[in-house]
Amino acid sequence: MQLLVLAKEPVPGLVKTRLCPPFSHEQAAALAAACLHDTLVAALGSGAENVVLVLDGSPGDWCPPGIRVTAQVQGSLGTRLEAAWSDTIGPALQIGMDTPQLSSALLDDCLAKVAESDPTVALLGPAIDGGWWALGMKRYVRGAFEGVTMSLPHTLQEQVHTLERLGLEVSLAPTLNDVDTALDAAEIARDYPGTTFAKTLRQMNPS
Repeated sequence: MQLLVLAKEPVPGLVKTRLCPPFSHEQAAALAAACLHDTLVAALGSGAENVVLVLDGSPGDWCPPGIRVTAQVQGSLGTRLEAAWSDTIGPALQIGMDTPQLSSALLDDCLAKVAESDPTVALLGPAIDGGWWALGMKRYVRGAFEGVTMSLPHTLQEQVHTLERLGLEVSLAPTLNDVDTALDAAEIARDYPGTTFAKTLRQMNPS
């Protein structure tokens, strides 16, 4: 089973800009790096046979050993997702970099659901903001992201409709909160104080 992590290199001014203010662009990038580190450590601790980081940018010290890194294509998020999935063979689970509270156990549960499901079933992990944090499929169905407007309150609903239009039944994973705003960051750090993300946030004084 393959685990795909779609992410951006944590460059100040290019990532987590919705955290600014109250955080500076440098602080937002540091929080993004912490998100990535926590996510990739959880991924490596899961039972996935391969962990592939599909990256916009270059890996840094936030990327632990054992991760295979491939480059994202240019284009919209839907185009980049389509390209990442087109390279998969067999069952796969795809996540992003916005949920540092992810555990290896939760990823294993999602991986098992995909592995045990019928090929006509897709697994979606809803996000509190109306998007989604995970998508699992037994085999990729071309057009899975066609017509889906990403990063909006109705993204999950559009994604469900698109998958169902392609003949897939949608099963839901647990709902998680994404790190989008300073309030999201504070809530996740409070609830998961042992993460690198929470430790990084505690060291900061928003400017």
